[in-house]
Amino acid sequence: LDKARLPNLKNLDPQIVARAATADPGNAHGVPYLWSVTGIGYNTAQLDRALAEAAPRDSLALLFDPAYAQKLAPCGIALLDTPQEVVPAALAYLGRDPKSHTEADLADAIALIDQLRPYVRKFHSSQYINDLATGDLCIALGYSGDVIQARNRAREAESPVEIAFRVPREGAQMSIDMLGIPADAPHPENAHAFINYILRPDIMAAITNAVSYPNPNLAATQLVAPEIRDDPGIYPPEPLKQLLYIDLPAPRTYERARTRAWTRMKSGC
Repeated sequence: LDKARLPNLKNLDPQIVARAATADPGNAHGVPYLWSVTGIGYNTAQLDRALAEAAPRDSLALLFDPAYAQKLAPCGIALLDTPQEVVPAALAYLGRDPKSHTEADLADAIALIDQLRPYVRKFHSSQYINDLATGDLCIALGYSGDVIQARNRAREAESPVEIAFRVPREGAQMSIDMLGIPADAPHPENAHAFINYILRPDIMAAITNAVSYPNPNLAATQLVAPEIRDDPGIYPPEPLKQLLYIDLPAPRTYERARTRAWTRMKSGC
């Protein structure tokens, strides 16, 4: 990227920029656009009926403790169908480094998830949005923006279903969507102009208001709808932001092992 052509980079949150740099050194190839947290989305009424009031609403135990999973299975549990998200969450629940790429930690995480497999209704990375909105699921490990979209769909349908999202106390994976330009792009000047346009505060605020995903544009924050800006599930307060981590690119040998283990676990082998 030619950063001289992107004066609106000044609007970006230095914390988010620094986190993105862990995967893109020097932020040389991408600009943070939207971000999300992988956490707990749940139907408030169904959880209240299935669990005691004292059960934590902000703990991965709701998903990974078989005692809770057994109680929640009748109303529906969903996990993302991606080991890149679920394995780190399992490691965080176990008190391990969620960014670990060791085979020993992978084996323990898969063993934990395998214990839960009989209670999981769906492994899917998008269907849970509609299923939460309609009340067909009571809890899911999902992306913050997707869970908020489920809540919005339920409200637009004037449904009694109320959906909440919590950042797990054990920590949560943060994902950052990036804007970049292919090396062989035929019109790089136009591409830079488009990215700089997207980085305008009014444009970024309008995007967040439409999709309910937070953006890293500090100048846009006051333009975001209050019900989104003030929702700690969308814009986590500083103490919760300190619990977020980014999974670094894994060695190919580990990625292959993780994919094989995930496939075997889902098939019951």
